[in-house]
Amino acid sequence: MNKQSSFDLDYAGRLRNASAPAYIEDEVISPSKLFRALRRRIFVFSIVAFSVCLAMAVATFQMRPVYSAFASVIVDPSEQTAIDLGSMISGGPVDSSTVETQTEIIRSRSLAGKIVDQLNLVDNPEFNPDLSPPGAKTRIKNIFVGIANRFAPRQPVVASPDEATIAELQRNVAVDILMLQTSAHRVGATYRIDIHARSGDPKLSADIANAIVDQYLVEQLDAKFDQARRNGKWLENRLVDLRTEVNNTEAAVEAYRAEQGLFVAGDQTLNEQQIADINAQLVVQHAELAERRARLASVRQSISNGATAEISSEALNSNVIANLRNQQAEVVRKRAELESRYGALHPEIQRIAFEEQNLQMQIRAEINRIIANLETEVSIANERVRALSDRLTSLRSNIAANNLAMVRLRELERDAEASRTTYESFLANFKLTSEQEGITEADARVLSRAVVPRSPSSPKTVLNLILGVVLGLGLGFIAALLAENIDNKISAGDEIETLFQVPFLGNVPALSGADKARPVAYLAANPLSAFSEAFRNLRASIMFADLDNTVQTVAITSSEPDEGKTTVSLSLARMSAISGTRTIVIDGDFRRKQLTEAAELSSEVGLIEYLFGEASLEQVVHRDTESNLDVLPLTDKKQPPRDVFGSRAFDALINELKNKYELIVIDTGPILLMAETRVLANKVDQVVVVARWRATNKGVLQQTLNVLNEFRANIGGVLLNRVDMARYRRHGYGMSGSSKYDKYYQTG
Repeated sequence: MNKQSSFDLDYAGRLRNASAPAYIEDEVISPSKLFRALRRRIFVFSIVAFSVCLAMAVATFQMRPVYSAFASVIVDPSEQTAIDLGSMISGGPVDSSTVETQTEIIRSRSLAGKIVDQLNLVDNPEFNPDLSPPGAKTRIKNIFVGIANRFAPRQPVVASPDEATIAELQRNVAVDILMLQTSAHRVGATYRIDIHARSGDPKLSADIANAIVDQYLVEQLDAKFDQARRNGKWLENRLVDLRTEVNNTEAAVEAYRAEQGLFVAGDQTLNEQQIADINAQLVVQHAELAERRARLASVRQSISNGATAEISSEALNSNVIANLRNQQAEVVRKRAELESRYGALHPEIQRIAFEEQNLQMQIRAEINRIIANLETEVSIANERVRALSDRLTSLRSNIAANNLAMVRLRELERDAEASRTTYESFLANFKLTSEQEGITEADARVLSRAVVPRSPSSPKTVLNLILGVVLGLGLGFIAALLAENIDNKISAGDEIETLFQVPFLGNVPALSGADKARPVAYLAANPLSAFSEAFRNLRASIMFADLDNTVQTVAITSSEPDEGKTTVSLSLARMSAISGTRTIVIDGDFRRKQLTEAAELSSEVGLIEYLFGEASLEQVVHRDTESNLDVLPLTDKKQPPRDVFGSRAFDALINELKNKYELIVIDTGPILLMAETRVLANKVDQVVVVARWRATNKGVLQQTLNVLNEFRANIGGVLLNRVDMARYRRHGYGMSGSSKYDKYYQTG
């Protein structure tokens, strides 16, 4: 059924100033369109999908089995030693950057080199390509290298490397391969580090993982031992300097002390101690002097008061005076006894009196001696006090000078004390460092050791095959979509209406076999066939497209030759005539005259002769007796003028034919090749463009429609010709070719 465009063409009003229809790229977005596109490109899809699956399967089964072993260590965040020497030796608290650093140490090239040496991987073909047998790739490479070397310019001869160089190169290659086949990474934000090792030998993979763990711990211990040794050596050298410094500072203190006489006894200097002693002695001497002066003054006071000296305290305390007094008392007793017995004149009394007097004199002499002694003692005590005072004064004058010297002495003592403290601290650290070498532990410990894997980690055959299938299907689908998108051929009516915004007039099925050579005869012989029904639909679309205006003149054109416009023109006209409509078909293709040949006419006069006035209309029109169709052919006698369709004679012909016929069908030449077709397009009621299914290019059809709109033609629509209906249905180009419709068609 003919559809009207609401954008460029107004069939109800027959507007001649419609603009050219815009070409809109088709976007396959809906699931139904995707499915139909996949159906159409099933071959491309199958080839790509099968190729990818096969390649993945071949690659999987040719892969060498690889075994993966796993080990892990944990970097202990706690202190590793009870002796705190700061960051010099012990493992301090572990932070995130420290764990990352330890991970890089495990991945380091130096550690990998030690593993290569430890496990002797240079002698393993897996890690030394020189020991591996040459494969197919190597042989092909050697062939091309040989060919290239044959045609390459000669290079100067280079001396072959020696064995040591070759061994070093092989070791470097083994280290590179080992680093590619091992990995270490931190697990999340934990202190755990996982080590993975891959190898074709399951035992070797476990050995490599465990060797990495062991070597990493050994590296940590060696680093700490080396650090401890370096620290100890440095401390030892520093202790020698500090010991010398301490000796020098202490010697400077003692030398200055001796120079200034600042000798020390206990916590005081000698001068300070002497002053203290003299002060103590001076106090004692002052007390003794005061006592002696008091005793002397007491005696003198007693004498001055008229008392006898014998009653003084000094006299009373004298043993000599006490004896003399005892003797005097005995004499007085005897004298009293003699006086009472003999009287005062007795000679014995005289003797006793003389003895008493003598004792009195001795007492006085003893008292005088005591007084003299007191005076002497006072004088001596006073001299002692004076001497001590003089000595104290002398020491006090010395102590002032000593105090000034003590400032420098204390400075020297502070320097000596600081040197001594530093020396003692370094000496303690040196002893701790020496002990640390025996108790240092690694900052990491083994969490789990690698075990020999039982099955290979790669290739994962099932997973690879599934991946190959998924990838093949995906790439096949993409290839199908790409093939669909780059396909620029007209395939279905919905493309015509969507891309070009013009009506789609239907599909004309392709004929096969002998019918393909005589389509017009097939139409007459099979009036109920799908081929015939297509032209009935086309006639209905043309005749009833505009109910307000009668369509009498229809030009059938195409973009390029061999698209079937002549067959369509003759078949449409014959179907119209069979349907009872007075119809005439005009051969307007002056170059090839295919309609005249298709109608099997051979005439002496035709359209050109009529326009030249050489024949009447009745002479040039031929009747098809089977369908009552009138045909206006062309002859080979005359060449058409440059502008036949633009002549007044042609306009007069059309007006005359309109009075006699209900439908006038004009078969024209390809519009992109013949200029006269463009002139005619402006004079007919409708122009039908014939496009060959899966042959006409979308860009070419767009150009055709642009030309028609440029000449203000009334485009009736586009008809798809030679459509393979079986393929059309199978590939899902549209629903109008459903196999359910076959029951309504009959063929002879």
